[in-house]
Parts: sequence; C-alpha cells; structure tokens
Amino acid sequence: MTEPTLRISGLGKSFGGVRALDGVDLTVPAGQVHALLGHNGAGKSTLIKCLGGAFPPDTGTMAVNGTAHTRLSPRESIAAGVAIIFQTLSVVDSLTVAENIFLGQEWTRYGTVHRRAQEEVAAGLLERVTATCSPRDRVGELPMAQRQLVEIAKALSRSASVLVLDEPTAALSGSEGDALAARVEHLRDQGLAIVYVTHLLAEVERLADAVTVLRDGRVSHRSTVSGQTRRELVEAIVGGASAGHGPGERLTVRGEPRDRPRTTVPPPDDKRPPSHRRPRAPRLTVAALQGPGFGPVDLAVAEGEIVGLYGLVGAGRTRILETLFGRRPATAGTVRVGDRTVTVTRPADALAAGLALVPGDRRRQAVFPVLSAQDNALLPSVRTLARHGVRALRAERRIFGALSEAVGLRPGRPRLPAAAFSGGNQQKLVLGRWINDARDIGVLLLDEPTQGVDVGARQEIYQVVSSLAEQRDTAVLFASSDPEEIVALAHRCLIVAAGRVVGELTGAGLTEAALLSAVHEADHPTSPSPEGAA
Repeated sequence: MTEPTLRISGLGKSFGGVRALDGVDLTVPAGQVHALLGHNGAGKSTLIKCLGGAFPPDTGTMAVNGTAHTRLSPRESIAAGVAIIFQTLSVVDSLTVAENIFLGQEWTRYGTVHRRAQEEVAAGLLERVTATCSPRDRVGELPMAQRQLVEIAKALSRSASVLVLDEPTAALSGSEGDALAARVEHLRDQGLAIVYVTHLLAEVERLADAVTVLRDGRVSHRSTVSGQTRRELVEAIVGGASAGHGPGERLTVRGEPRDRPRTTVPPPDDKRPPSHRRPRAPRLTVAALQGPGFGPVDLAVAEGEIVGLYGLVGAGRTRILETLFGRRPATAGTVRVGDRTVTVTRPADALAAGLALVPGDRRRQAVFPVLSAQDNALLPSVRTLARHGVRALRAERRIFGALSEAVGLRPGRPRLPAAAFSGGNQQKLVLGRWINDARDIGVLLLDEPTQGVDVGARQEIYQVVSSLAEQRDTAVLFASSDPEEIVALAHRCLIVAAGRVVGELTGAGLTEAALLSAVHEADHPTSPSPEGAA
C-alpha cells in the first residue's frame, strides 16, 4: 500500500491546563481534498500550527511523504513539503508577484538577483494555478483572489506536496470562490494532498473527498463525503446523536464525542432576561443601515437584552459593529439610542451617545502591552476623573479596585504591565474600560468576546456581561462565530449572511444545530463577501 502524503498520529497539545489537541489522527493521501471541520476552539488552528512549525506538539507524530517528525520548525515544515495558506496572507504588497514567489529564495548571479529567470519560472507557476496576473504586477494592486493564488504559487515553487488552506474563501466574492474551487480541483488532479479548513458545508460538498470533524481537541467524526447529507455533517459538528454513525465509512473514533464542558451562564429557558418578561423600551434601534460591504440592516436591542449576531467568517458581523461605533463609514440608514437619533462618524461620537465597542482583535486594536493594568482599564476615563487638569490617582485606584473584583482580574495588581496577563485577563481589562464606575455606557458592542480566552475566563466574562444586562439594563449586541457562545449568552440571535440579517432564532429554537443549519442554508457561494468582511 502506498504511504499517504500526510499522516498525523496521536497528536496532542496542551496550553496550561487546557487540552487543545487530544490524540488527533489525520490521514491525507496524494490527490485528495480532505475537509477539516469543527467549532471555533475545536483544535483546527492548533493542528495547523503544529504542522506548520508554530507550535511543538506534546505527543504524536507528523509524517510527510513517509518521513515522521515529532516536531517541526517553520523552516523544517517547508522543507518537508508542507505549505499553509492562512487567512492572513504573507505576501508583501510592495513587491511584484515574482519577487513574492521567490522571497527568501532569490536566484542570484554574480551577486545580483536574476530577475528575468525568476519571472520566467513564476509565469509557469502562475499558469499551473491558472492565475491571470503577471509576474511583474505589484501584489498590492491585485484582488484578494489573485493574491491567494500568488501565495499558492509560492508554495509550489518550494515543491510542496501538502497544501493547507485555512478558510480560503472568507474574503472572496461568490464568483472568486467558485474560481478558487476550480483551481483547488486542478491542484488535486496534479497529486497534491490538500487539507481544506472551512465552515461552509457547501464547499465541503463540492470539493472534499473526505472529512474529519474535531470537537474539544479530539476527532469526533471522520468519513467520506460521498453519500453524506448536510444534516449529518451539522450533527457531527455540534455533537448530535447521529454524529459519527451511519453506513459505509462513517464512524466515530476514540470513543463517543465528549460533552463540551459547560463554561457558560445557563440562559433562561425562554431566552429572555428574567426581570424583563414584560416588553422593554428599545435602547438601540438601527434602520436601513448600510456601509461598504453590508446592508441594509434593521435591528433593535431593548434595555437589558443580549442579542447575538451569528454568521460565518465574511458574513459582515464585524462591519456592522464597527460602523455603529464609527470606525467605518455608514452610507445610509439611521441609528437611535433611546429616543435620540445619533450621527456617528467617529468613535468619539459613539462614546458620547453611550455606545462602546470591545473589538475582536485585542492585541492589535485594544491592549497597550507596556502600560499597566490600571492604565489599560481606565485610559478613556482619565480626563473625566481628573481635577483641574491633574490626574485623580486616588479615584483611579478606587475604581480599578472595584472593577478588578467585579471582573475577577487575576492577578489584581494595578501596576503590572498588561503584557504580563493572560489573554482572558487582558480581555477583562478591555471590557473593563466601558463598564467601570467612571463610564455611562448604555449600549455595549462586543466582537468575538471570548476569542482566544481560556475556559475559566470565558465563564467569568459571560457572567459579567449577563450582570450588565440584568443589573444595569445595558443593551448588549455581540458578534460571534461560535454557536455554543450564542446559545449560552444571547436572549435571541440574528443570523447574518452576505452583509444582511436573514433570520432570527429565539426561545427553544435557539440551539447550536439550528444556528448551523440557518447559516448553511443561506446561499453563501453565490453571495458577495467583500474583502476583509467578518
């Protein structure tokens, strides 16, 4: 029997006390597209990063072309024949296509880069991936689909035999996604082993030969795609009773899927805040809101209500929140906070109206690593607390102390730099900016509120958000791509696809299976998904 191009056996990886991968097996022969599915946090990214050399696994082996490795550095991974195309591409916009393909492996002659030879080879590689750009084009001037093909061509220039595509259509339009699918099929026919990470089951049905589902870091299901229904795949992802069972090659490995640890605050049975059984006044009302890449959007959030925005990567959830906060321009529509119509063109306008945003990427958009915990949490309030232009240090310490206790900050040391805190505690600092005693925020916008947060901190953040709604009547609108988080936190959920609200789930109908079914029923492959939408 021919050895498969990629064979991962018993791969394990822990971060502190959290088991991210638990004995994962994955086999991909040459000429196969193997879909890798699972919730956010299921272990997909950790698996990819172990294979690419970013993380050293604790246990297990990774065999590429018959050579087994217990760990790989990034350079060793490339040399072994592995190429990973992440959502955030590694191309350099200021360089040409050919310069990007040969970046770090330039052909030189008498100390000078042999540009003509590089361009000739690059042209052949671009033809192999059926790209339409020229070797001399500047990458920064190319559409996203062509940039991805440049990245793939670069991988092929290094003799890659295993190609990993991480959510490759997230930033592509429908037509670009169709074109990429055709190129993936072309590369499969050339004998590459392709691992295809996606949330879109329509892509799995079209492209994949086999599928593996991860849940809580374990393989909960694997099968051939042929003859498997979409409902069966959804049940495999959410852990339905029929996941992993059925005719043919469908099976459950390493025992039945474990129940996902309940790290959340159980919502009321009817998904409404207990103290808000009677109708409440709307705190946020959005009518016909439009902006680049989304809209028109209508929604309302009442006092003390927690509303989720659920959709796949590229659905437009982040664009909606950032437009409400003034980080992106609105082209049409109205926004009302309470009984006032507000015009938000910048974050300062939003804050003045009582709207605040906790962004999804805290490292790049929210946390100041070298500043102290107290300064991170109170930075927007320093001027408000100051007296005659002098910082009110005693008041700042008092407010930070109360905030630290309320959110369960650990350690609760005000002078410790933010960089010394875990991801979950950094998120508490960012959240604390808008919920401390110096702020008066009536509408809290959260983008992926527990992304990169460990299990314990996730529950504490849920408790803080629930308490805000219950005790302060704060209206909370949060975006998440994790259906478990939506079910745990939201009183009701709006389904977002292609920049629009296409449905609503509430009460007993708000389940993980219903969420997944709702987004996968939307016609994503033929709907526009603007570059950078999230």
